[in-house]
Amino acid sequence: MNSVRDGLSVEKVHLWRGDRHVLKGVDLELRPSELLHLSGPNGAGKTTLLRVITGLLRPEQGVVAWRGNSIVKIRANYHAALAYAAHDPALKSDLTALENLSFSVGLRRRVTATELRASLERTGAGRYADLPARILSAGQRRRVAMARILAAGASLWLLDEPFANLDAAGSELTSQLLAEHVRQGGMALVVAHHELQLGGEVRRLELAE
Repeated sequence: MNSVRDGLSVEKVHLWRGDRHVLKGVDLELRPSELLHLSGPNGAGKTTLLRVITGLLRPEQGVVAWRGNSIVKIRANYHAALAYAAHDPALKSDLTALENLSFSVGLRRRVTATELRASLERTGAGRYADLPARILSAGQRRRVAMARILAAGASLWLLDEPFANLDAAGSELTSQLLAEHVRQGGMALVVAHHELQLGGEVRRLELAE
């Protein structure tokens, strides 16, 4: 598989955890205006693959490329183009929802409180923008984490179980935000256990144990 010149490609990626061969020659491509649903049973390596794609893990074999270049060689430019939401929302408990966004998004770019509040409003988290993260429910924390993705202004979204702990309204809203991102030319790689219904074509890659 040749590297995708306008998006993301993963070529023949292998990764071991001790004696366990977790990723066995994984290939994938993701272009603008595409969403790829990554599925598979527990232990199949979905989260591990996401961490490899973010650059947090280095595979023993294979290449992750962004716009035709290995992410190892263009690390800063690549990280500026992606937004990653792990399964754990990873919010600082003593900071408010707004302060969490100000801290994390502020590391990437100059951003105003008005912009951040707008992102929180879009995910339904505006009403608890000034509450400390420690008192938020799991679903509320998930909404704040999605607001952080929106505020990042990234073209590539890497989302690990973004629907976890959300109620029906939160799940529907997250689906709408994903569809809007892709419709506007963005890319999304999403780990989810259930089928994604976004009103458009969703490609799927299933990992086996």
